[in-house]
Amino acid sequence: MLVLAHISDLHLDGTERATERAERVRDRLWELPGPVDALLVTGDIADHGAESEYEEAARILGLRDRGAPFPVLTCPGNHDSRAPYRKALLGEPAGDGPVNSVRVFDDAAVLMCDSSVPGSDEGELDEETYAWIEETLDELDGLPALLAFHHPPVALHHPLPDAYRLRRPSALAALLERRSEVAGIITGHAHTPAATTFGGLPLVVGPGVTWTLRLPWEGEGAADREAPPGFAFHVLDDEGRLTSHFRVAV
Repeated sequence: MLVLAHISDLHLDGTERATERAERVRDRLWELPGPVDALLVTGDIADHGAESEYEEAARILGLRDRGAPFPVLTCPGNHDSRAPYRKALLGEPAGDGPVNSVRVFDDAAVLMCDSSVPGSDEGELDEETYAWIEETLDELDGLPALLAFHHPPVALHHPLPDAYRLRRPSALAALLERRSEVAGIITGHAHTPAATTFGGLPLVVGPGVTWTLRLPWEGEGAADREAPPGFAFHVLDDEGRLTSHFRVAV
């Protein structure tokens, strides 16, 4: 069984508000009575893609001093910038190609895929990333896997996220049809916790840390900045079933 904590859309920008909200969620997770297997962060970690924002993220998430009580897994969003993300967050050489990585656990693996498109708010898994997913799944030799990236591939029934969702969802659907070892998809971007399906698999959208999306029937304005930051727990059990639980940090 694999248990993941999940946060998304921190939008760290150097302001006290953004820092406090990120640290509030971090503290809740760091103080859990029982450890989870990892923390998954699905993009828009920085608001402007600046090195200083990633340096703050690395501090908050315990990536520099290895202060996190469990592994921290990340993938970029449309507000992130690949070169400073690699340099200041991951401590890797700067580069402009997609930032893809995998973490293998005893019973499952998590593939963190880069759906960002430099210069655009829309998302896309490019051909390099699709090839990497296929090669990685081949190497895992049938181990159950979760795909994590920023942009949902389906409509969520709000004009803001729906205008900037994943391009070419048919390419992803075709991959899922070929790869039965994929057990589900985890995304962010929409700033609202949501659960649906895609390609016959569970698709779970994590809540936002910085603000919560107000749906059209919930009132005026898209951004509810007073709602507490949210996070999720995802459980991939021994039967391959993905179950998600949502929480807020008050």
